[in-house]
Amino acid sequence: MLYLGCPQWSSTAWKGNLLSSHCKNADMLHEYAQVFNSVEGNTSFYADPSVESLNRWRDAVADDFKFTFKFNRRFSHELQLTNIDDELTAWFNLFEPILPSVGQIMLQLPSSFSPQQLPLLAQFIAKLPTGLNYGVEVRHPEFFKKGAAEIALNQLLIANNINRIAMDTRALFAVKPNTAALIDAQQKKPHLPVHAIATGRQPMARFVIADLEHDYKSYYQPWLKKVKQWLDEGKHPYVFFHTADNRQAPLLARAFCEDLGYDHPVLNPFTGEKEASQASLF
Repeated sequence: MLYLGCPQWSSTAWKGNLLSSHCKNADMLHEYAQVFNSVEGNTSFYADPSVESLNRWRDAVADDFKFTFKFNRRFSHELQLTNIDDELTAWFNLFEPILPSVGQIMLQLPSSFSPQQLPLLAQFIAKLPTGLNYGVEVRHPEFFKKGAAEIALNQLLIANNINRIAMDTRALFAVKPNTAALIDAQQKKPHLPVHAIATGRQPMARFVIADLEHDYKSYYQPWLKKVKQWLDEGKHPYVFFHTADNRQAPLLARAFCEDLGYDHPVLNPFTGEKEASQASLF
């Protein structure tokens, strides 16, 4: 199974395209899930959702849809993986209603998290509930130099069947930042080497480009081969698609899937596209 998605499910820019032109905010997730079978739950990184929101999200999607949520930044950035026992228990208790619909829980570590802190990551992993899937994204340069630090990280993740998340921003940084969206994206996104390694059964790639008007296919060609390899090996990859302002993220996902030759609902006309096509008949 291949899980495809975007970094969000609600964008007014998608109305009349991915979503119906009059889609209400409350219906965006349901319409999004008619096309994609996963989504990056980035909002949980910044704030804990309410129980009501979690229940509403769970009820808006089919059984085969899988959310990927991020641990709140207080674990990774504020507490730096220390003294988190009570916080971790409370976090999982909050998310308990939606856990059956969660494909992977992501830990995004700051660039300041160094190889010397790997024992803290090992301790954190040991505290995690079993029966769930996890991914870790690192941003310290030492973890990308193929040396002792990266080997130690990969061995830790492999030993615990935890996925190392790859974020590919090469196409984003290949474009001069001449728009507000590009400037913002390049300031916020990391610019690091891409190491596509499957340390768990659900390898994840986050592919970020400027827009569809600039070259991007040459950057995802290696991903096509890697995703095919992972699928052939019986793994369940997750691939998420970003553009600088995410307006074209659904179309980027479609282009990737077309070139991959994988049968997925993203290849079918979107709700807004069908709506526009029907309107043109009259």
